[in-house]
Amino acid sequence: MLMPKKTKWRKTQKRRRGGKASQRLALSFGDYGLKSLEAHWLSSKQIEAARKVLTKYIAKGGKVWIRIFPDKSVTVKGGEIPMGKGKGAVDHYVAVVKPGMVMFEMAGIPEPTAREAMKMAAYKLPVKCKYIKK
Repeated sequence: MLMPKKTKWRKTQKRRRGGKASQRLALSFGDYGLKSLEAHWLSSKQIEAARKVLTKYIAKGGKVWIRIFPDKSVTVKGGEIPMGKGKGAVDHYVAVVKPGMVMFEMAGIPEPTAREAMKMAAYKLPVKCKYIKK
């Protein structure tokens, strides 16, 4: 699972999910990409599921770049616990994704294969996505 080795603070604040992306807007490494169309939090499990689909499709040819990283901690308090007593323990990490952000890139495979791979990876994500190419 993806998670940071070390963080400045153990528990982060939630913040708001809205707004458009100001970085990671264009393809930087690969020829094909998967761009987000809405704001969402992607957990490390969801990113890993999409990565597995993409690596299966490249079949020892080509390369995959993951442009997002889950560095925001999400805390959860157990069920049936009374109010108060502080914030819950860190449960998992998420990546903050905004509209227009490129999440995954691929190169070194034919365009129809890349399009199909990106489509299958988009099924694994809880955010609406768009296939893009250079």
